[in-house]
Amino acid sequence: MNTVMNELSLPHGNVRLPAFFPDGTRGVVKGLDAADLVTCGVEGLVMNAYHLMNHPGPGEIKAMGGLNQFIGWDRPILTDSGGFQVFSLIRENAAFGEIRDDGLMFRPEGKASGKKITLTPEKCVRSQFSYGSDIIMCLDWCTHPGDPYEVNKRSVEMTVNWAKKCRDEYGRVLASSPKLADNPPRLFGIIQGGGDKALRRECAGALIDIGFDGFGFGGWPLDEDGALMLEILEYTASLMPGDKPKYAMGLGRPEGVAACHRMGYNLFDCVIPTREARHNRLYVFNEGYGSARDIDVSAKDFYGYFYAADDKYRRDKRPVSAICDCPLCRYHSRAYLRHLYAIGDSLAHRLATMHNLRFYTMLLDVLRVTPV
Repeated sequence: MNTVMNELSLPHGNVRLPAFFPDGTRGVVKGLDAADLVTCGVEGLVMNAYHLMNHPGPGEIKAMGGLNQFIGWDRPILTDSGGFQVFSLIRENAAFGEIRDDGLMFRPEGKASGKKITLTPEKCVRSQFSYGSDIIMCLDWCTHPGDPYEVNKRSVEMTVNWAKKCRDEYGRVLASSPKLADNPPRLFGIIQGGGDKALRRECAGALIDIGFDGFGFGGWPLDEDGALMLEILEYTASLMPGDKPKYAMGLGRPEGVAACHRMGYNLFDCVIPTREARHNRLYVFNEGYGSARDIDVSAKDFYGYFYAADDKYRRDKRPVSAICDCPLCRYHSRAYLRHLYAIGDSLAHRLATMHNLRFYTMLLDVLRVTPV
């Protein structure tokens, strides 16, 4: 039986667990403002330290009083370190940078521009402090599902080495800032090791010995066929202390969230709900449920998709979902949403994004009362 954490206390407020943090990579959830997010029931956001370092820059954000003041959001913010860019940028094209023993070197515009961004563990932590982050993620080396043992072994070695440096820098910053020490941001370590259980165990053990406030599942959570790596996800969750948050990084399809919640994970983030909304794909609970209380997340068909631009909705007076209380479903018809998509009005994306985020916050409400 997993130890159940019901709440996570952070400098900008408490977060009920399990929780889903929408993607606000560059300081914005596309198309929405803070009031929209509150309306959807969002309790926290995830942003990216690397992208914010690139623009507008730590100095500008600090001068504005931190991310919360800058974006007008008074709830928690988690900042990812930028380690995932090892996977998404450098791995795909060596012109974008390289992995070094002391950290990562990015060329955001390729070799031709000459522009470089160096991300060491120490710089990673300092920048996240300057953002005023509630949860600071350690710098890590993310691997691909198809990477061989040697690459994953090196990833674990570097991830642990960088984690030690992050922890030391975190301590130095707090020692020099007594006010921060009263209610400091939480520092999370990231467990790498690919699909190798021994490497996962080695990485988790080393990170637990260093001491962190929470732990994330590192690496791509899908196999080469796009299916969830259920066995390694569950095994990694079992390695994490039960009294610490367990963060399934980048994992966000509804059935995946429900499955990982059963494993003990209680913090999630993903671009999926907002990105899908911009592409005319809305999430809806099965129409057979009379209310949110009836939703059974163990059922294979507990949700489906609604494609708003379909011509069959041109005279449909019904809301997208009868059990959803988002602004779209409360005030507008399927026909009106289809009309907005047809004329290319940005309100379609805003309403659809709010709907998808409300779907996720409703899903998390159900999971909070679902035994693990």
